[in-house]
Amino acid sequence: MRGAGERVQAAFDRLPITTRLAGVSALLTFIILFSFALVVGSLTIHRIRSDFYSEVERAGERLPRELTFRVTQSSTGPLELKVEPSLQKVASQQSAVVKLFGVSGQLEQAPSNAPWLGEPNVGGPVAVHGYFVVSREVPLFYSNGVSAGRVILQYARPLSAVNSTIARVELLLVLGVLAGSGLALLAGIMIARRAMHPIAQLTSTAAEIARTRDPSLSLPEPHAEDEVGKLAHTLQSMLHELDSAHAETEAMLDRQRRFVADASHELRTPLTSVLANLELLAESLHGEEADAARSALRSSQRMRRLVADLLLLARADVGRVVRRERVDLAQVAIEAAAELGPMSAMHEISLDVKPAAVQAARDEILRVVINLIENAVRHTPPGTEIRVRSGAGEHGRVRLVVEDDGPGVPEPLRASLFERFVRGAGDRGGSFGLGLAIVKAVAESHGGSVRVEDVHPESPVGEGRGARFVVELPRASDLDDHGEHHRAATEAVVD
Repeated sequence: MRGAGERVQAAFDRLPITTRLAGVSALLTFIILFSFALVVGSLTIHRIRSDFYSEVERAGERLPRELTFRVTQSSTGPLELKVEPSLQKVASQQSAVVKLFGVSGQLEQAPSNAPWLGEPNVGGPVAVHGYFVVSREVPLFYSNGVSAGRVILQYARPLSAVNSTIARVELLLVLGVLAGSGLALLAGIMIARRAMHPIAQLTSTAAEIARTRDPSLSLPEPHAEDEVGKLAHTLQSMLHELDSAHAETEAMLDRQRRFVADASHELRTPLTSVLANLELLAESLHGEEADAARSALRSSQRMRRLVADLLLLARADVGRVVRRERVDLAQVAIEAAAELGPMSAMHEISLDVKPAAVQAARDEILRVVINLIENAVRHTPPGTEIRVRSGAGEHGRVRLVVEDDGPGVPEPLRASLFERFVRGAGDRGGSFGLGLAIVKAVAESHGGSVRVEDVHPESPVGEGRGARFVVELPRASDLDDHGEHHRAATEAVVD
């Protein structure tokens, strides 16, 4: 029983508040109306029956006075009894049954087709076969006033009449209870909706804030200073604080992005000078000093790549856009493969490129192709083939594909694959973990996207499943249709 009660309570708690309020209101109204109808109905039905019985008894008492009894007897014949008006007429006028019996119980007179109501009982009214029956003794006299004996007048009315009245009363009471409960339910729904309207407005505004991520939106101000009003004021204060915290965080992040961008930009000049001097030292020195100079040169070159990567990401973070031009992906892929030829001697790079023009920053697109090929070289064993394809895609886009037959990308790594400073376990090239992050940042800044797929999904991970990186960018012709947007974007140029 306890488990069933808990399940009912749980089901009730899952209903909307409006339904619960209206349902409880209707249930209470039903209980009140049902109790009222039960009491009033019982009293009313008792009164109807009582009135009916009283009326039948009064009619039975009155009827002998309204009838005229004539008794005659011939010298040789039996007594003759005549009743005026006739019992048939009285019965039809009053929708009743009227019979005359002798004192010994024999039937003397009765209308035709009158039902049998048993022997007359002058002791009191009785209900027999659906009739309420009253019997009265009536004295008889001759015309000269001499007593002629007695007869019993039996008067009865059908209970169907009073039963139909009672049925109508019960029906009206039932309909009244149901109608009242239904009206209470509708009224409860309307009142509950009206009461919940401020909360619905708060919910709608909160959903809009969640959709737009704009905590500066104002919540509707309730008219009443009740619990809903207090909730609205509390939420508004919370949103104000969140908006302030969000603004402070954005300002801090913006300052950090600009600092990284400016610092990376400023570091390029001294690094170029350092690299030039180290190259001269490496060529002029000999022995251990030359080795030290070449080691410093390699570290400086690595630092220059890191600064270049940070500068590119910082530009994407602050929304700065370098000047863009019409670029052929096929030509860029050929240049990237040629540049990486010396470092990928242990791998086979095959090209299947077709002309595909995009409106982009050439250096950034070149960096995308180089990073994808470098990623394949670092994470595949020697001798693995790396395939580079480019060409027209679907829906007005061009596609760049770099794939290999290496071990593939582990499932746990895919969620964070394009985040910064994420490096795979098989990275043998000493990367900074920024290559794929740069690919994603450049693709998205050009209105495109990047994704990773399995080349052979039926193979187990680590056993030649392979990895396919697909970059999709808008075609140059599509961008030309919106040239004003890109011309405005290239106003802020960072060299």
